[in-house]
Amino acid sequence: MNRKSPKAKPAKKLSHYDKSGRVRMVDVSKKPSTARSAVAHAFVRMKRATVASLKRFESPKGDPLEVARIAGITAAKRTSELIPLCHPLSLTHVDVRAKLCKNGIDVTSEATTTGPTGVEMEALTGAAIAALTIYDMCKALERGMEITALYLVKKSGGRSGRYFRDEAGVPGAPISRAGEGGASNK
Repeated sequence: MNRKSPKAKPAKKLSHYDKSGRVRMVDVSKKPSTARSAVAHAFVRMKRATVASLKRFESPKGDPLEVARIAGITAAKRTSELIPLCHPLSLTHVDVRAKLCKNGIDVTSEATTTGPTGVEMEALTGAAIAALTIYDMCKALERGMEITALYLVKKSGGRSGRYFRDEAGVPGAPISRAGEGGASNK
């Protein structure tokens, strides 16, 4: 006999579809405003010679790290204009950091707000556009750069609580949620 356990969680479903399968924007008008934050990551892999040129400030277009930082902040603020079903949010803070490494540039984007929906897309958009800007700023030095490792690092707030990317780098593996024990924040 197939009986469902009374404690079984309902199957997850995509929230951007109505009952007839039409795409829709989620109605968040009845959700409470809570503090929310998200951090995203991207990496721009490049040759060591390109990294060396950047260390010597030899980019033909100026400082790619600073231009990427401003581009990422601007993009995070305009996410709802780029991604059709994202809600326009009043962000309270956005920070984008780009760090030169031995084989490329590590990008981190953080977004915060107090509102009825999360800022994961804003953080991801900030990281993605910062990485694309780095490519644009450095393509005179190297056309073979790769934009990789775009992912959500962590988020907090809202009904789903906290999410932390698994320490081993397994995408989507929560290791701690609000109200539960578990590993601490990275």
